[in-house]
Amino acid sequence: MAMPINPDAVGSTSEPVERSWTSKEALLYAVGVGAGLDELAFTTENSRGIDQQVLPTFAVIAGAGGNALAEIGDFNFTMLVHGEQAITVHKPIPVAGTVRTVSKVSAIWDKGSGAVIEMESESVDTTTGEPQFTNRSAVFIRGEGGWGGDRGPSGGRNAAPERAPDHVVSYDTRPDQALTYRLSGDRNPLHSDPEVAKLAGFEKPILHGLCTYGFTGRALLHTLCGSDPARFGSMEGRFSRPVYPGDTLTVSMWVTANEAVFQTRTQRDEVVIDGGRCTFA
Repeated sequence: MAMPINPDAVGSTSEPVERSWTSKEALLYAVGVGAGLDELAFTTENSRGIDQQVLPTFAVIAGAGGNALAEIGDFNFTMLVHGEQAITVHKPIPVAGTVRTVSKVSAIWDKGSGAVIEMESESVDTTTGEPQFTNRSAVFIRGEGGWGGDRGPSGGRNAAPERAPDHVVSYDTRPDQALTYRLSGDRNPLHSDPEVAKLAGFEKPILHGLCTYGFTGRALLHTLCGSDPARFGSMEGRFSRPVYPGDTLTVSMWVTANEAVFQTRTQRDEVVIDGGRCTFA
């Protein structure tokens, strides 16, 4: 039987895609990842003496574009799981702007039971041509492995040290958190429709992985960067377990100079983002 995944797609790039946003999209994203009354710099544009700022993890929304994934062949999208996400923010994200994004397939690995597709997207400011941010992600597509390709790197990275963390921050997610976050673009009914969630094997709709990523990014920004987006450099992590809206997310950080490794856990003591690493100034 023909293999639908094309391993030769590595290096394929998308056509450039432009994406614009306004103050409204930045505010909606901030509320969607749990920012509220004590983070007015990110949640309102008219607080006296406070200029609106944009959460660094908004890069995952503004940098969505390009469809290099289309080059790998046909597959069942319901078998796709978001495995990893990394961002590098080259300069603070403006409150309103436009970026031009080109994505490429950077690696395809044969894991036997499925395929791992790694992608990288570069976004530049259309006004200045300067790099704005870089997104890197990996997805696992169940049932698409077994063609005899390279399994790729294995084993963990950014392991947490065998000592108490330097910082621990907990945030409660709301029971309706996914209903707000989905307005930033990901309308997958897995996150809103109980029947679809049950068909996918979950007891109820799960929270978007990138929403958990945004909550985690807020903890890193406020704890390691003094809430200053200009000090936030990069963030990477692996999605290891699902999160349900209403869960409490606890981010533990181990700091060494200008970087930290981190983990995010739920109140069930399940690690939901593992192998985390953040760099900051």
